[in-house]
Amino acid sequence: MGEIKLKDLTIYAYHGCFAEETQIGAEYKLDVWVQGDFTLAEQQDDLSKTVDYVKISDIVYKEMQISSKLIEHVANRILVKIFSDFKQVKLAGVLIKKPNPPMNQYSDTVEYKLERTR
Repeated sequence: MGEIKLKDLTIYAYHGCFAEETQIGAEYKLDVWVQGDFTLAEQQDDLSKTVDYVKISDIVYKEMQISSKLIEHVANRILVKIFSDFKQVKLAGVLIKKPNPPMNQYSDTVEYKLERTR
């Protein structure tokens, strides 16, 4: 089984429970990975036999543009869409890093990691 990883995708988006978060927005960092049998791509050097990482990044961007209160909700939408669009994916995961979350103590980021299998 092979794995394709996209690391540190940077996307400006508007997520959060506070009005300020949905108005000001923030720059989020995301890691996304998919696993599957990519043997045909390895042997045939054919993009149609693998998962196109450009399409994965497009899915992530599109889902990040839909404002949500929770990054957990966004992570779920991303994985649902990946599984819907790529039948050869057996496992997919996403890590969303929210910078400078609004809380009483300083934290560089809050992260949510979600991984699912088909």
